[in-house]
Amino acid sequence: MKKAIGLGLLICNILVSPAQQTDMSCRLGFSYEFSNNSHWGKDKPVIMKVYPKSPAEMAGIQQNDVIEQINGLNVTDISPDDVDSLLTATESLEIELTVSNFSSAAKRVPLTKECHSSIALNESRLAEAFAMYSVERTHNRLFICPFVTTTTDDSVDFSRFKSFDFTVAEDSSNASIEETLNGTLKAELTAKGLQHNTLKPDFLVHTYYTYRENPHFRRKSKETEEQAPVFRYDITRDKVTKFPFYQSSTPESEAEYLLQLGIRLIDQRFIPGRILWECEANELMSAPYAINEYALIHIPLMCMQFPYVKYNRNAQFILTKKAYNYTGLSYSINRLNEIAAVDPISPAWEAGIRPRDVVEQIENKRMDHTAAEFTAAYHQFIAKTLKHRDKNTRFTDANGFPDCMYWDPAKATQITKAFENDKHYLTAFSYLYSFEPYINLLGSTSCTFVVRRNGEKMQFTLRPVFHSEKTIELN
Repeated sequence: MKKAIGLGLLICNILVSPAQQTDMSCRLGFSYEFSNNSHWGKDKPVIMKVYPKSPAEMAGIQQNDVIEQINGLNVTDISPDDVDSLLTATESLEIELTVSNFSSAAKRVPLTKECHSSIALNESRLAEAFAMYSVERTHNRLFICPFVTTTTDDSVDFSRFKSFDFTVAEDSSNASIEETLNGTLKAELTAKGLQHNTLKPDFLVHTYYTYRENPHFRRKSKETEEQAPVFRYDITRDKVTKFPFYQSSTPESEAEYLLQLGIRLIDQRFIPGRILWECEANELMSAPYAINEYALIHIPLMCMQFPYVKYNRNAQFILTKKAYNYTGLSYSINRLNEIAAVDPISPAWEAGIRPRDVVEQIENKRMDHTAAEFTAAYHQFIAKTLKHRDKNTRFTDANGFPDCMYWDPAKATQITKAFENDKHYLTAFSYLYSFEPYINLLGSTSCTFVVRRNGEKMQFTLRPVFHSEKTIELN
């Protein structure tokens, strides 16, 4: 149920694949996996990711929700294949899920599936397909955190715990650190539906931490000196940031500084003192790093493993960012210059473009090319423009494409010429990223479409809407 989309490969996979056999394709807007975890949703589907602007998000479905029933049928009474069929069937657009979480044992959620023609390729998917036009705006990145997460061996259902409080700090001199840790944890746990109860909590939250120079530091090996930098998503700055951390495989004696942060959830309801869940981070560092700042960035990531633990060691996360110009157009997979659908109340609809219109030009760039021609030209564009990108920003995306790089602002002139070279690179779909200064030097908020309808040539001026979305999920 996980999507698998590569920056350099998606366009090839989509544009040259044969048309699907069904007329419609529908989605609810979430991914799930069946749990084998005795602490959360055992043998039931657990929501792993909710997609932005989807029916699931609008209905209030959340990460870690457990699906108990589909249209009144208990999921434990049907096969996993039947679960998938019920969730994706196009025969009925309406579906009712019954989900459980910390705040509700049986919450009924009516959903209306979002459906479109199976041959329609919308701008959201095209933005992913042509992501190398603007890696700054659209990319996915895998990053790993050195978390060790353990749970009690007892088969206790974590959903039976409804409230929490914090243990008393042992050292009052660290009041500011405790305030940061507890405040961040309180926000994360209440967002999951738990209640802060200082009188009779179901479990206590205990944190521990150390930061120090490494007394056993000797010297760094050549391998450690040449390590690639560690990048992770910084929620406080909403950007991927380089951290002064070493890879977790680095020998501890080669790190100048050590940092540890741990979180324990301690049973107070059934077996007082029992550790229900614990997550500990141990970082090897080349430079000092404040516990407060580390906690603000990493506690939200640590809490993504509660109540449903996916990784006992080295949790893997995928950050997906997508930002593009939306007009509401969907193109035919079979003929990319033919409009398969137009979203109602969209810039394209309001401008007058309609399904079955044939697009001849977008911003003076021709559209009369086959899917294979667009694919080949895009691959050539990627290869020829690598020299115009900033090598200091290189990263491998979550699907293994190794040459993701931001544009080099010092080479803006060459970048602009590449996008203008429509003859070789077929860059009509660069309108999806026309807010980039290398493409749209004047900063115009409109673009011109020339279409043919019933033999008549028509020109439309569209004013796209900027769409932006971001998700973080366990890989």
